[in-house]
Amino acid sequence: MGLRRAFTSFALAAAVSLAAPAGIPSAALARGPESLADLSEQVIDAVVNISASTTVETRNRALPQLPPGTPFEDLFEEFFNRRGQGDNGTRQRRSNSLGSGFVIDASGIVVTNNHVIGDANEISVIFNDGTKLKAEIIGKDSKLDLAVLRVKPDKPLKAVKFGDSDKLRIGDWVIAIGNPFGLGGSVSAGIVSARNRNIDQGPYDNYIQTDAAINKGNSGGPLFNMNGEVVGINTAILSPSGGSVGIGFAVPSSLAAPTIEQLREFGETRRGWLGVRIQGVDDATAEALNLGRARGALVAGIDEKGPAKPAGLEVGDVIVRFDGKDVRESRDLPRMVASLPVGKEVEVVIVRKGKELTKTVKLGRLEDGEKQASAAPGEPEKPLVKSALGLELSSLNDELKRRFNIKEGLKGVVVTRVDPNSAAADKRIQAGDLIVEVGQEPVNTPADVSKRLEALKKEGKKSALLLVANAQGEVRFVAVSME
Repeated sequence: MGLRRAFTSFALAAAVSLAAPAGIPSAALARGPESLADLSEQVIDAVVNISASTTVETRNRALPQLPPGTPFEDLFEEFFNRRGQGDNGTRQRRSNSLGSGFVIDASGIVVTNNHVIGDANEISVIFNDGTKLKAEIIGKDSKLDLAVLRVKPDKPLKAVKFGDSDKLRIGDWVIAIGNPFGLGGSVSAGIVSARNRNIDQGPYDNYIQTDAAINKGNSGGPLFNMNGEVVGINTAILSPSGGSVGIGFAVPSSLAAPTIEQLREFGETRRGWLGVRIQGVDDATAEALNLGRARGALVAGIDEKGPAKPAGLEVGDVIVRFDGKDVRESRDLPRMVASLPVGKEVEVVIVRKGKELTKTVKLGRLEDGEKQASAAPGEPEKPLVKSALGLELSSLNDELKRRFNIKEGLKGVVVTRVDPNSAAADKRIQAGDLIVEVGQEPVNTPADVSKRLEALKKEGKKSALLLVANAQGEVRFVAVSME
């Protein structure tokens, strides 16, 4: 037993020593911070528990209709009345949820997650000393899952400040404080495991990942750096068991702080709006568009009433730079746009047919209604079947409109059949779709498609960039191999 323990200790020490960067003692890496007690004591009184109660009405079940004179009739009536089911009225049912939050203003401003309060009728904020205060909602935002509350304390509260999450590095120490499983005032520590995580929770996903223990009830609580600044708001966990497995996610302060300021000032968000529908750029699409490498956001639709159209942006443009910052991938752009004030004039660098152009867009307001682009109206063509890229194509006519339930006014070449072993099938093109453009040129007949494909091959292209619309008119770009 002793030999085994000694061997294990030696092996662990050797592993740490090998992994330690030059100049940093391995013992320091293994030990971590000497203590987190001072930091915890500094900020814990600003962290609160949130109790949200929702009252909903449910309809009672009617008392079963019994024939007159049925034995035990009185007994049935007493039983159902005792259970509140003796009439056709309604009953009130209350559900409760627990979460966490933190004070950002000593006057009584509290931040939490939107999903913690939901549609609650009654919200209470419970402080570290046991004080319990009723809270009102100042504003909430479902896109970033944030809510701002106000309480009215008798004396100034302990408050904490936001730090700069953009300065976080992978491996930095952080602590999470919150109300896991209703236990309240619980501190856990860990490191920043990753940044810029997309977990498909909303349009602006850019989460901090941490291995600090985050469990049910931690939602809405703060993630602190070693200076006692809030660098994230704990929001979600990845867990097959329902408990912490060391993968937690926090909304970074760089996203949260400006939104919280808007909620405090206006009671709602006021985000910038570009008025485009975008999609990602893969290697095949980048090759087809002469981008050199996969980057940017490909414009797949233009809102007719949005700011992008009068600025001269077009379907097929690739936005590679926005307001002086590179757009590395399509999911970066919505965050960039939403973070800017309504009415700001922004320089947008696009690549159009292999050439870089700069446009100036005056941003609108997202909340005014972002609409999907609609296809241009056109007249149906006579049918002609021709095979290309593993597709059977036909000009649009009334019979095909009825067969595939194609929206009136759409224009393009109808896909009537897809070879299941073709590259087009791999790209999820299906019967009933319309080919609107090939190589950024409009097509109206199968012959047009064939001519464009031949022209692209002569240009040395390996893939054809198709603009494809579904039967409802929603469009997307698809790069299909011609090899």
